[in-house]
Amino acid sequence: MRDTCVIALTTATIRTADRDGAAVVAVTGEIDMTNRGPVLALLTAELDQHPEALVIDLTKTDFFGTTGIRVLLETARHAADLGIDMAVATDQRAVLRPLRITELDESLNIHPTVQLALDAVQPAKEPSTT
Repeated sequence: MRDTCVIALTTATIRTADRDGAAVVAVTGEIDMTNRGPVLALLTAELDQHPEALVIDLTKTDFFGTTGIRVLLETARHAADLGIDMAVATDQRAVLRPLRITELDESLNIHPTVQLALDAVQPAKEPSTT
């Protein structure tokens, strides 16, 4: 996986990468009111490129509240409108707890690692016969 874009903000760093046609957007740090705009804009831009799938990597996100929930909901709605499968990768309590309390963990496709999230949204590749 190679980074295609890196944006450093005051409270977070956002990285995008392509993994076999799936867009992976990783947020390290916080998702809060100060960076909602750039995070959502980057997720929207990735979806507008029509990747095969989108994985939001929150495995290194250490602050996530109502703003983060709104970002995920808006992104999930946009992905669904475009017919793009989306998954969230996180094992962080700071992210999982708000999702569990709001019961969004039941409607979002959440996995503990990026690879498991990718496996959930990418179709199985046919083995090469060459």
